[in-house]
Amino acid sequence: MTPPDDIMRAVEAVLFAAPEPMTSATIAAHLNHATGIREALNRLQADYIGRGVELVMRGDRWHFQTAPDMAHLLRRDREESRKLSRAGIETLAIIAYHEPATRAEIESIRGVQISKGTIDVLMEAGWVRPAGRREAPGRPLLYATTPEFLAHFGLTSRRDLPGLDDLKAAGLLDPVDLALDQRGEQLEVAYEADED
Repeated sequence: MTPPDDIMRAVEAVLFAAPEPMTSATIAAHLNHATGIREALNRLQADYIGRGVELVMRGDRWHFQTAPDMAHLLRRDREESRKLSRAGIETLAIIAYHEPATRAEIESIRGVQISKGTIDVLMEAGWVRPAGRREAPGRPLLYATTPEFLAHFGLTSRRDLPGLDDLKAAGLLDPVDLALDQRGEQLEVAYEADED
């Protein structure tokens, strides 16, 4: 391990004192637009590997977090977890996979209307945020996920979301949905055979 230089120490100090995760550009702004921020972040990340605290990047933001294998030492009070409703889970998944999405798009995919309270719960949790308005009649509000969503689910970016094959392999898809998918595939094959 090479001794830290002034930039590396400054980046570490800024991140340690930050109340929320920071982008490398924000860190650079705190350090009078110093250069070498990205290299300092990478060196710090390497230096913290295997320690009780680690430097991680979620989305494009950096922050220190307790090493996952040490988290149990810090839990004094049991967190009361509220279970997300099925509508909430479906809405969150649709927004994550299709963002930015309007309420009408979410309802179209789900096949039912969603109550305003569903999106409010996701916004209160800090997982969903308004992301502008669609340039369409009525200018509907768009919704997207947040960096907190990525951090909560341990994702670096939305590209880390599981694909359809991953979900099937994990047994997380409803057997009825799988049967309908297979029936649809069989019908497509039969239709293609009829065309030949």
